[in-house]
Amino acid sequence: MNIINTAHAGVITDAPSVSHIGMNVLNFLLSVTEIIAILALVIAGILYLASAGDEKRLRLAKTAATYAVLGIVFAIGGMILIKLIGQFFQG
Repeated sequence: MNIINTAHAGVITDAPSVSHIGMNVLNFLLSVTEIIAILALVIAGILYLASAGDEKRLRLAKTAATYAVLGIVFAIGGMILIKLIGQFFQG
Protein backbone atom coordinates (compact mmCIF):
# COMPACT_ATOMS: atom_id res chain seq x y z
CA MET A 1 0.00 0.00 0.00
CA ASN A 2 2.82 2.39 0.83
CA ILE A 3 4.52 1.72 -2.54
CA ILE A 4 1.35 2.68 -4.46
CA ASN A 5 1.00 5.97 -2.57
CA THR A 6 4.64 6.77 -3.20
CA ALA A 7 4.28 6.02 -6.91
CA HIS A 8 1.33 8.41 -7.27
CA ALA A 9 2.94 11.17 -5.23
CA GLY A 10 4.52 12.77 -8.32
CA VAL A 11 1.30 12.93 -10.34
CA ILE A 12 -0.02 16.46 -10.77
CA THR A 13 -3.77 16.47 -11.08
CA ASP A 14 -4.68 19.93 -9.83
CA ALA A 15 -2.20 21.90 -11.96
CA PRO A 16 -3.73 24.71 -14.02
CA SER A 17 -3.90 24.18 -17.76
CA VAL A 18 -1.76 26.12 -20.20
CA SER A 19 -4.82 28.02 -21.45
CA HIS A 20 -5.70 29.00 -17.86
CA ILE A 21 -2.17 30.30 -17.26
CA GLY A 22 -2.29 32.15 -20.59
CA MET A 23 -5.59 33.81 -19.69
CA ASN A 24 -4.16 34.88 -16.32
CA VAL A 25 -1.17 36.44 -18.08
CA LEU A 26 -3.42 38.20 -20.59
CA ASN A 27 -5.67 39.52 -17.82
CA PHE A 28 -2.59 40.91 -16.07
CA LEU A 29 -1.36 42.54 -19.29
CA LEU A 30 -4.81 44.04 -19.89
CA SER A 31 -4.76 45.51 -16.38
CA VAL A 32 -1.35 47.06 -17.02
CA THR A 33 -2.58 48.43 -20.36
CA GLU A 34 -5.64 49.96 -18.72
CA ILE A 35 -3.52 51.65 -16.04
CA ILE A 36 -1.19 53.09 -18.68
CA ALA A 37 -4.16 54.26 -20.77
CA ILE A 38 -5.77 55.97 -17.78
CA LEU A 39 -2.48 57.72 -17.01
CA ALA A 40 -2.22 58.78 -20.67
CA LEU A 41 -5.75 60.22 -20.51
CA VAL A 42 -4.90 62.13 -17.33
CA ILE A 43 -1.72 63.50 -18.90
CA ALA A 44 -3.66 64.47 -22.03
CA GLY A 45 -6.18 66.30 -19.83
CA ILE A 46 -3.41 68.14 -18.03
CA LEU A 47 -1.82 69.06 -21.36
CA TYR A 48 -5.19 70.29 -22.61
CA LEU A 49 -5.77 72.43 -19.53
CA ALA A 50 -2.22 73.78 -19.57
CA SER A 51 -2.25 74.62 -23.28
CA ALA A 52 -3.51 78.15 -22.64
CA GLY A 53 -4.92 78.39 -26.16
CA ASP A 54 -1.72 77.33 -27.92
CA GLU A 55 -2.82 75.40 -31.02
CA LYS A 56 0.24 73.14 -31.06
CA ARG A 57 -0.30 72.07 -27.45
CA LEU A 58 -4.04 71.57 -28.06
CA ARG A 59 -3.28 69.24 -31.00
CA LEU A 60 -0.76 67.34 -28.86
CA ALA A 61 -3.32 66.87 -26.07
CA LYS A 62 -6.04 65.75 -28.48
CA THR A 63 -3.68 63.32 -30.20
CA ALA A 64 -2.58 61.87 -26.86
CA ALA A 65 -6.20 61.38 -25.79
CA THR A 66 -7.09 59.78 -29.12
CA TYR A 67 -4.20 57.32 -28.91
CA ALA A 68 -5.06 56.46 -25.31
CA VAL A 69 -8.66 55.65 -26.23
CA LEU A 70 -7.52 53.66 -29.28
CA GLY A 71 -5.14 51.71 -27.04
CA ILE A 72 -8.00 50.80 -24.72
CA VAL A 73 -10.19 49.74 -27.64
CA PHE A 74 -7.47 47.57 -29.19
CA ALA A 75 -6.57 45.99 -25.84
CA ILE A 76 -10.18 45.08 -25.09
CA GLY A 77 -10.72 43.89 -28.67
CA GLY A 78 -7.63 41.71 -28.46
CA MET A 79 -8.77 40.25 -25.16
CA ILE A 80 -12.18 39.40 -26.60
CA LEU A 81 -10.56 37.79 -29.63
CA ILE A 82 -8.20 35.72 -27.50
CA LYS A 83 -11.05 34.58 -25.22
CA LEU A 84 -13.05 33.49 -28.27
CA ILE A 85 -10.07 31.57 -29.65
CA GLY A 86 -9.52 29.98 -26.22
CA GLN A 87 -13.15 28.85 -26.06
CA PHE A 88 -12.87 27.41 -29.56
CA PHE A 89 -9.89 25.26 -28.64
CA GLN A 90 -11.36 24.13 -25.30
CA GLY A 91 -14.31 22.61 -27.07
